[in-house]
Amino acid sequence: MAHKAGFVNILGNPNVGKSTIMNRLVGEKLSIITSKAQTTRHRIMGIVNGEDFQIVYSDTPGILKPQYKLQEAMMTFVNVALTDADLILYVAEVGEKNLQKNDYIEKIRDSSVPVIVAVNKIDLSNETELTAIVEMWHQTFPNSPIIPLSALNNFNIEPLLDLILGKLPECPAYFPKDQFTDKYERFFASEILREKILVNYKKEVPYSVEVEIESFKDEKTIINIRAIIHVARDSQKGIIIGHKGSMLKKVGSEARIDMEDFFGKKVFLELYVKVTKEWRDKPEVLKKFGYQ
Repeated sequence: MAHKAGFVNILGNPNVGKSTIMNRLVGEKLSIITSKAQTTRHRIMGIVNGEDFQIVYSDTPGILKPQYKLQEAMMTFVNVALTDADLILYVAEVGEKNLQKNDYIEKIRDSSVPVIVAVNKIDLSNETELTAIVEMWHQTFPNSPIIPLSALNNFNIEPLLDLILGKLPECPAYFPKDQFTDKYERFFASEILREKILVNYKKEVPYSVEVEIESFKDEKTIINIRAIIHVARDSQKGIIIGHKGSMLKKVGSEARIDMEDFFGKKVFLELYVKVTKEWRDKPEVLKKFGYQ
């Protein structure tokens, strides 16, 4: 049997479940999952291998109109994902309305890339509503299969995988068969910590935070990690630290537990908080953080 391989890029609006779907398809927790929008900032690849196939998934930030330079950089990842895809997996959710006039959907339709539309969160709908939603997406992407699913409940993930495999081109593998992502370990350490910040803080604070892994030392029985939590304003530093360091201790403890589960080894985690004034609008700082 001929070998198939290709890049399957996952696009869609913020908070529709793109990261959950990718993690289900890959079988690894590679992307942040929270109830808050705009949690994915980078393009994250997850690689699934079989004897006669290799699927390279890319989770991307949600499609949005940028309000500051960080979001401009995030949309650059989205735009690149549109140009280098062998297949686009467009993720919608049941609550979305008719998007025929959405500019980015026009870009997808104007491209020559095949599309699969996954309508997520069907557990929040009923049969009548779902029929109308599927028909709406058939009108939006008339030449594309529409598959309703619930990533949360792992419903219809296998049929989605079958659809993806059916549309991959014949091609040798792009990556070694034992590789499951393009990111380094310190990237996942920073993402785990950032996820805990998103979960534990409210309003604008989590979106004003960037995590820098200053050192990552993988020793025989333990990983020693020193991380800096950058905030955009002086007032946010106290919020992150909390009364007598209580919030920082809580976040660090939760992050360390998840890191130990992810890396399969004991973790010693040191956390520091630093004010990096308005870092989201400074190109040189964004470049340092890997956004350019």
